[in-house]
Amino acid sequence: MQFGILKDQIVIVTVCDDHYVVLLAALIRSIVINHTGNERIILYIVEDGLAPDNKQKIQGLTDPEKTQINWLSMTDALPPGIQLPLDHSSYPLNIYARLFIPYFLPAGLEKALYLDVDMLVLHDVSILWQLDISNFYLAAVPDPRIKTVDNAWGGIKNYRDFGLQPQTPYFNTGLLLINLSKWREDDIANRIIALIQANKASANYPDQYGLNVVLANRWLALDPLWNCFASEDMEDPYIIHFISRKPIYKTYNNNPRYYQLFYSYLEKTPWQNSKPLGEGRRYLKKITNIFHKIRSSVFGKAK
Repeated sequence: MQFGILKDQIVIVTVCDDHYVVLLAALIRSIVINHTGNERIILYIVEDGLAPDNKQKIQGLTDPEKTQINWLSMTDALPPGIQLPLDHSSYPLNIYARLFIPYFLPAGLEKALYLDVDMLVLHDVSILWQLDISNFYLAAVPDPRIKTVDNAWGGIKNYRDFGLQPQTPYFNTGLLLINLSKWREDDIANRIIALIQANKASANYPDQYGLNVVLANRWLALDPLWNCFASEDMEDPYIIHFISRKPIYKTYNNNPRYYQLFYSYLEKTPWQNSKPLGEGRRYLKKITNIFHKIRSSVFGKAK
């Protein structure tokens, strides 16, 4: 699937379903507003069931002269016949789309920036984009909660099985600056999927588990400002990552200043009058994710 290869461009990929479309809107506005470089922003949005009217609203958030939006369905993003790991967590299957970015983007591209949809970009992404990652598979930010693979709460439970040292650094997968060529050359996506399939009992954060095992010590550590968790209180973060409770929920319990920032960007979108959702909607989303996995295991399709 070719969308055209342009010079002087920044390629950004994210994944979104209809439940999180408000997050997507704020993310896009924050990227566009804070980009001061001359590069054209090329957005690839893997949509997992976005309503047509919401896609149209998203399309209207950008200036076509400066930003291009390309839409892909989950079917487009995943290789034919791929079997995704089906665990019992409430994480949606679309978390695995990031692994296949090097395969659904045009072959001539050298790198791509993946961003979780629950982020706000407050700094010019061109600064990050210009980093040299030619000797690494990706660049990412060390996870401030987990830090190393031996972390008992969220690290790699069976890290010894892979010959990893206890203090091996552990990164968060919400932001990934990916070296597309190296990824394809070494078949990283399929290696990660196979590893997760074989270690489901230990894969607490499935995609993150696989990435940190397969790419251990082969990634470039970025400044923590590029992936500041909303539970922290950095004065001038480059990117805020709304882990855990999202600002679209009434039960949001992280930094209130970041919450206000989120709604200041949302005010610049067609969702400016959106109200936070109750816990019932959040739990329904989790139940839906689990049901989708159960259905996929019964019918043999993990898409």
